[in-house]
Amino acid sequence: MRGVVYDGIQAQVVDDLTVRDPGPGEVQVAVSAAGLCHSDLSVLDGTIPFPVPLVMGHEGAGIVEAVGEGVTHVSPGDHVALSTLANCGTCAACDQGRPTMCRQAIGRPGRPFLRGPDALYQFAANSAFAERTVVKAVQAVRIPEDIPLPSAALIGCAVLTGVGAVLNRARVEHGDTVVVIGTGGIGLNVLQGARLAGALRIVAVDANPEKEAVARRFGATDFLTSTDGVRDLLPTGADHTFECVGRIELIRRAIDLLDREGQAILLGVPPAGAEASFLVSSMYLDKAILGCRYGSSRPQHDIALYADLYREGRLLLDELVTATYPVEDFEKACDDARGGRVARAVLTF
Repeated sequence: MRGVVYDGIQAQVVDDLTVRDPGPGEVQVAVSAAGLCHSDLSVLDGTIPFPVPLVMGHEGAGIVEAVGEGVTHVSPGDHVALSTLANCGTCAACDQGRPTMCRQAIGRPGRPFLRGPDALYQFAANSAFAERTVVKAVQAVRIPEDIPLPSAALIGCAVLTGVGAVLNRARVEHGDTVVVIGTGGIGLNVLQGARLAGALRIVAVDANPEKEAVARRFGATDFLTSTDGVRDLLPTGADHTFECVGRIELIRRAIDLLDREGQAILLGVPPAGAEASFLVSSMYLDKAILGCRYGSSRPQHDIALYADLYREGRLLLDELVTATYPVEDFEKACDDARGGRVARAVLTF
């Protein structure tokens, strides 16, 4: 079968992959579509270290082909969106409804793929850039069949991360002010999360002026090409700032732009060893800096919720899909994503 393999030097589309059958508590999915996320690009440039060789991709949707023993919530033929959260379901964090804090859900990559005699790692417990993948049952969330799979694919990362950061982590309230730095796939979903939460002023900041129209469509009330103008719009600062780029100087700006009792939420991924600084004295007015993993999401609950919001016309998905590419055009999709020409590039099989 086809898939995108990264060997630590280059990524290439191959056609000689195999994947094992699902074991107990697992699901095999025929992937129909998968979004190209900035995290995928960060693996290629070394920002996110990961063992190789690996099968790439982590934001996908498809149709269940087979289920392992004990799986009852999905059946062959069901349409599913995939999450990257392979949480155990039994630890204290999972029991408390905080699956993103499960210690079994990160840093333990499996190797369900073979290429010839060689076993390949699974990226983010998912590997959606393959015609078929095997995931834990908890990662496969059934969705209505009337949701286009290229759109549904984006729920599993961009939407969970961006909308979830607003609703679950920051808990933005009606009438709050929000600044979103970076309007890529994650930033756009932060914007629409803020809109869903009822924020009064939603300021999008992106160096590319061509992104203004789409930012406003997703919920921005104002658009700036630099954080320098934020104080003109919000003289006392913002209730919430979201850094969605992963640059340390922008993390500092997100902190500096806070109002009293404001909070900066960090979503962008800088290099693993990056350090950011801030004025300690600036934090004493009850300000906060919040990390956020995967939108503090509960995928089985949240993916179903976002699917319903999409069907009601309240959550934008189709508009995120700027372009679709056959998997063979992986390099072109990467070039377009790096060049900021797409909100989301989606690979199809």
